[in-house]
Amino acid sequence: MLKIGLTGGIGCGKSTVSAIFAELAVPVIDADTISHDLVAPGRPALVLIQDVFGADVITSDGTLDRAKLRGIVFADPQAKKNLEAILHPLIYQAIQTQLEQLHSAYCLIVIPLLFETNMTHWVDRILVVDCPVEQQIARVVGRDKLTVEQVQAIINSQVPRSVRLADADDVIANMQITDNLAEQVKKLHNLYISLSHHYYQD
Repeated sequence: MLKIGLTGGIGCGKSTVSAIFAELAVPVIDADTISHDLVAPGRPALVLIQDVFGADVITSDGTLDRAKLRGIVFADPQAKKNLEAILHPLIYQAIQTQLEQLHSAYCLIVIPLLFETNMTHWVDRILVVDCPVEQQIARVVGRDKLTVEQVQAIINSQVPRSVRLADADDVIANMQITDNLAEQVKKLHNLYISLSHHYYQD
């Protein structure tokens, strides 16, 4: 099965694009969704996070205090590595499990940190959803109620836009309201269907 890795910086529109692919009956595996499931109350990953970062990152109802944890990991590079050491192996294990259950011409794997985790070899093609940094900041500030400084710190922790674009096989522009995302997705969908017909013909 042809595996398309969808990535992009925070606020670029990955979820919007993946939803359009899903409407075309394309299987979508989302690393962020997996990550959220892994830290649900009672899950082993949440226990590990509490052991490493302390009870302060757990709310009174037993859920993860994402804002507090975010503040810790973006202020301390080592803390960020510690969190990644807990979550990333579990996320990729779950992705592999889901892949083994799929039977489709191709699938979309949404991995926001595809480059940062050096996992590009997991996919056959890289699809980048792109927009300027200024738009990333405006969207995330409006969506997540973070400060400009907080969003900029997240962007700084990710690979530069130029790196993503240089290594992309395909790019979807999500810069203006006039960008027809559905049309861009449909063209790529047809391309991927065509590629899948002979991708593993040997």
